[in-house]
Amino acid sequence: MDELTRHIQEDIPWCMLFADDIILVDETKDGVNRKLELRRNTLESKGFKLSRTKTEYMHCEFRNTRYRDDGVVKLGEVEVPKVNHFRYLGSIIQNDGNIENDVTHRIQAGWKKLQSATWVICDRDVPTKLK
Repeated sequence: MDELTRHIQEDIPWCMLFADDIILVDETKDGVNRKLELRRNTLESKGFKLSRTKTEYMHCEFRNTRYRDDGVVKLGEVEVPKVNHFRYLGSIIQNDGNIENDVTHRIQAGWKKLQSATWVICDRDVPTKLK
């Protein structure tokens, strides 16, 4: 797998960094802490800041294995809050792998858009081409 992803494991092209949603994945909290600290140091050395108030972590429980959830995730000296779900690039990710929250959110968003367009759809004065 390393050979297939080597081109994306190299240094980040800082002139193209514009995303503010980043996920760090590791099997242990120590690994997450190391990656988070490395990311923070790298970003700060380039003049960026990693938001301590918006950073959160989630422990995924996708398998039926018992994992002892010890320790804390820290950003510098600040403890990172643990969440059961979060929004990433428009999707709601849940720690148990379910998608109910994401589906519900998308259905509600669709109904809101339809509701906001109802006046155009129902107005007889609006030309059919515009509808």
